[in-house]
Amino acid sequence: MVNDFLVRLSIRSAMFAGAITGFVFGLFGGATLGALISWFAGAIVDWQAQLGFSLGVTQQLLPLGDQVRSLEYVADRWFLVIPAVGLIVGVLGALIGLLAGGLWAVLVNMGVFPIEVAVYRQGDTPMRRASDRRGVRTRPRKAAGE
Repeated sequence: MVNDFLVRLSIRSAMFAGAITGFVFGLFGGATLGALISWFAGAIVDWQAQLGFSLGVTQQLLPLGDQVRSLEYVADRWFLVIPAVGLIVGVLGALIGLLAGGLWAVLVNMGVFPIEVAVYRQGDTPMRRASDRRGVRTRPRKAAGE
């Protein structure tokens, strides 16, 4: 077994891995953000209705009164808002992951972030850890009651 440092890392594969990772995390975060946006839009619409009824004022005079129709649209179309925001944030996360993966691969190739690897030569047997060893028993164990 030889311990050495990685000489070259594929920039394309590191960028691809970064893009996939960024997209997955962005999709999850974006879907969560879309759900929060849709929920808050519905909560604001309900608050506006209660405030208008209790004060006896038209909706245009209330805060966010002009945006009530768009807030209702967002709250009612939650099944479109959540995936759309998730995909938009996922694509942005993929772009960030793409650039971060490429930067990481370049820094590894330049030697700024060395990666140590263990290489087994042909014919060498890998060393086992103590937890991997199995006790070898010479005589078979008998079941209880035999």
